[in-house]
Amino acid sequence: MSLTPGKLAGLKAVSDSRGVIAAAAMDQRGSLQKSLAKERGASADAHDLEEFKILVTEVLTQHASAILLDPEFGLPASHRRNGKGLLLAYEKTGYDSNTPGRLPDLLDLWSVRRLKEAGADCIKILLYYSPFEKSHINDHKQAWTERIGDECRTHDIPFFLEFVGYDAEGGDEKSLAYAEKKPDIVSGSMAEFGKEKYGVDVLKVEVPIEMSFVEGTRAFKGERAYTRAQALEHFRLAESMTHKPFIYLSAGVSNPVFIETLELAAESGTKFNGVLCGRATWKDGIPIYAKQGAVAFEDWLNTEGVKNIENVNKALKAATPWYSKVGIKA
Repeated sequence: MSLTPGKLAGLKAVSDSRGVIAAAAMDQRGSLQKSLAKERGASADAHDLEEFKILVTEVLTQHASAILLDPEFGLPASHRRNGKGLLLAYEKTGYDSNTPGRLPDLLDLWSVRRLKEAGADCIKILLYYSPFEKSHINDHKQAWTERIGDECRTHDIPFFLEFVGYDAEGGDEKSLAYAEKKPDIVSGSMAEFGKEKYGVDVLKVEVPIEMSFVEGTRAFKGERAYTRAQALEHFRLAESMTHKPFIYLSAGVSNPVFIETLELAAESGTKFNGVLCGRATWKDGIPIYAKQGAVAFEDWLNTEGVKNIENVNKALKAATPWYSKVGIKA
């Protein structure tokens, strides 16, 4: 894997001095709006989303290498990122639950050109994907991803692909049955989208296990899908599926669970290249903002939010620079 000048510059912009991606994620839209409204007991509007994102960005980018935002509500925040790198999301939030297969869609009024002109150092796409989905649905998703890869090549900007697994048979993704399927879903997705035809520069991946089903962890809740040794092997197997740089997403788990997850990845010897961590740092502040307002939320971010992201940064000491995966020594 060799990088063009634009892609190399983009990756450097979102990395720390070691070549590790220690980025915060704040591109949630629909889910954030629903969470704020639920906690408030009243609606949340565009101003709420913009203000929430500004506060998270101002505080947490003091302790992160970059921030992931969306161009719908996050552009005001993008100007308050303390000189750190910027990733911009290109996909619409969520998916149409009335259409089978969780099909993706792009923002109507944006393109890679426009995102780059808005200041993006890197482009990020979220794709719901399962290797076990019907072939015609996966053909659709693969062709869609190829188009975005070509668009990013044309504009010489890094392409981060985030894929989130699901049960193609409609099962509960919080169940033991899904936990048993998850290693194959994650490994299969990493193998597929590491192929050169997609033009992906960094894979943003789920960890290949569900922590609450790993016996012998603090997160274990009593139902076992894997022993600790089996979980460690799942990390190693997923890594072996690709030569591409990859980073972990926090997938909405609590800060303690995410930290233990990164500790398990380190114990396995997996050469992951960083994180794009969102809700594990700021999620617990949602009720503070919704009920007490912006000033109280900013105070919370400067104490608890900073503690959360510093916990992540400590765990990232085990991460490996992406340089070696793209043929660069330093």
